[in-house]
Amino acid sequence: MAKKGESVGVLTEWESVIDRRVAELEPRLIEVRRYLHAHPEPSKEERETSKYLASQLSDAGLDAKLCRDGLGVIAETELGQPAEDAPLIAIRADIDALRIQDSKTTAYASQHEGLCHACGHDVHATMVLGAASFAAANSYGEVDAPGARLRFLFQPAEETSDGARWLVEQGAVDDVDSILGIHVDPERALGTVGIRYGTLTANCDEIEIVIEGKGGHSARPHHTLDPIAAAAKLVSTLYEFLPRSVDSRSASVFSVGKISGGTLPNVIPDRVEIRGSLRTLSAESRETLKTRIEEIVHGVKELSRTTIHLRFLTPIDAVDNDPRITSALEEASRRVLGDEGITQITQPSMGGEDFSGYLTKVPGALLRLGVAPPGFAAPFLHAPDFDIDERAIAIGARILLRAALILSDDSEEESNVENYSI
Repeated sequence: MAKKGESVGVLTEWESVIDRRVAELEPRLIEVRRYLHAHPEPSKEERETSKYLASQLSDAGLDAKLCRDGLGVIAETELGQPAEDAPLIAIRADIDALRIQDSKTTAYASQHEGLCHACGHDVHATMVLGAASFAAANSYGEVDAPGARLRFLFQPAEETSDGARWLVEQGAVDDVDSILGIHVDPERALGTVGIRYGTLTANCDEIEIVIEGKGGHSARPHHTLDPIAAAAKLVSTLYEFLPRSVDSRSASVFSVGKISGGTLPNVIPDRVEIRGSLRTLSAESRETLKTRIEEIVHGVKELSRTTIHLRFLTPIDAVDNDPRITSALEEASRRVLGDEGITQITQPSMGGEDFSGYLTKVPGALLRLGVAPPGFAAPFLHAPDFDIDERAIAIGARILLRAALILSDDSEEESNVENYSI
């Protein structure tokens, strides 16, 4: 593996072929992205999206297989002429949309009420489709360079943190040596990437709290066991004491996003529901804070004499980028964008990404790809007017192909972590 700033000489033998062919594919890829953007489907319902992508892969010459329940697609091919024992490298895209109303007025704005590709998963799918289409067209040796065995994963249900687990259960990373991924970043300009060695995203736990009391007239609260009062006390106590339960140098965030209960201003309800999230960077802080939440819930339960049910839902582990694979992504990005396009991410994000679900089985790394038009501030992720500079699609495909070939060529070399750029 090359050191930081060091070129990989053999890349020049095939990178011009990649760039030329991906450029030829670019107009079609933009059409695909716009179709996906106009026809979003939410998590666990991406059947038409899966069929569409499977059709595109089949048209490109790949044997595309729909996953369980028609949710997700897997395809496999060889690029160039890999050795028989070449490692199998997976490239992952997510395909689900968010339950957000698209506020854009473009011709490709969402045609589905209340749904929008506001997190860029349509872009991820299109980039990986571009890489797969190039690989399929060059399966028989047009690229005179190290070959690669590639598996392409089009994953459903990233937003609900189910999809990666589903694909792992279906054998998507069986026999895989490493896995690559890209996430669009509207806070970075087109032509730049963010590289992070080590922890990229946070551990995430969704929290559900249900408070059951005894309702009654608001003028006679002494006849009730007030779940509204218990909820107010509980949220206030969690906000006050959780930050003081772990080392302040270890980042953690607890937030409540939903409080639901009651129907009338003069009626104390029987039940209140609270939904929130806990985000941590270390496993130690995660377990400490989960225990502390249980203790605080128990205390408010005793104080209010209500019944409180606590559940931790849809846990996501942190994405921990493998140094060898991150180095391949950095070198690939450097070959596409030059040294000036590379930025080291100095702090992890408190966001979550279920890409970590693959990392329990196989090492991998996720890259942040700039998609903001130069000189303009793009809408943030999950914003109703989210959009990208579509030139980023070809850039992402080129980076993924280069990284896969670098990893394949490097597979027989002994890893030396000390040489990786950090």
